[in-house]
Amino acid sequence: MTKAQPLPLCPSNPDSLPFGPEHPWLAPLAGYSDLPFRLLCREYGAAVCVTEMVSAKGLVYQSPGTNELLGTLPEDQPLVVQLFGAEASFLARAVEQLRQAGFGWFDLNMGCSVTKVLRQGAGAAMLGDVENILAVARAMLGAAGPGRVGFKLRLGLDEARPVLPDLPLRLEDAGAGWITLHPRTARQGFGGVAQWEAIGRLAERLSIPLLASGDLFSAADGLACLKATGATGVMYARGAMHNPAIFAEHAALLAGEVPPRANAQSLRAMISRHMQLARTLCPGKAALWKMRSVVPRYVRALPGVRTLRQELCRCTDWEDLERLLDDFMGRTA
Repeated sequence: MTKAQPLPLCPSNPDSLPFGPEHPWLAPLAGYSDLPFRLLCREYGAAVCVTEMVSAKGLVYQSPGTNELLGTLPEDQPLVVQLFGAEASFLARAVEQLRQAGFGWFDLNMGCSVTKVLRQGAGAAMLGDVENILAVARAMLGAAGPGRVGFKLRLGLDEARPVLPDLPLRLEDAGAGWITLHPRTARQGFGGVAQWEAIGRLAERLSIPLLASGDLFSAADGLACLKATGATGVMYARGAMHNPAIFAEHAALLAGEVPPRANAQSLRAMISRHMQLARTLCPGKAALWKMRSVVPRYVRALPGVRTLRQELCRCTDWEDLERLLDDFMGRTA
């Protein structure tokens, strides 16, 4: 029998979370928002980071790899743990375990539209049963404490089955700390255009913080969304995946300044820092394999990215990657 592994301990978590236009959050990004990436985004100005989504059942049953998603450091605060699942008993037990390990802030994923999550009745599939959502919410809040759980939503399963504004308002009444809205339906996935006007309508009704998500590909998008919707703040997802400096650019635009334009030198510095964090915090080849897929996203606007992507597949150690990047950046500088 495999011996159960203790949860990693979380350093001291603050008693409150920062909300507001000047406090952009990093979204939970499955496969991407690991500890090195979160620390990188924090260095550029992310006010709060959310973990990759963690299975409540996986946590309770000590599934392999679950604990790795929860690795953190004092510099990685404030940190929100995003959980997914559809059963109140497992969500409550997961929160209780995390609280005992020192984690203090939680989020329930009701936005993921990936098929393997939907088949479990979790993620966006939960939006088809509002009463179960409220039961889960009460269980999580009972384990965490009022205001310590947020809820990430979509507009509904499809246009014929909306959940706004009723569900967010009922979650507010139950003690939710904040709501994050991605204004697409589950059926849409990431297709079409995010309906920011739905965020604006909800912002007028909600008293707790409302974070806007969806189609925030640049800092300019983030500020435009804030102006158009009246949301409390923004949560960057795909925009941060392609450009962790989006948080610094957000701060610059908010201050009325023009952010510096990315160039080969600044991108090389960003990649070098990400590599340094990955090598230090995630020893082994897995971090290298992940960096091979990360680099093309960061330099996607530079010429020769298609060739670079092919060359990256042949990198077998960090030294190879460093040499390849030096050559590539030298050609594009």
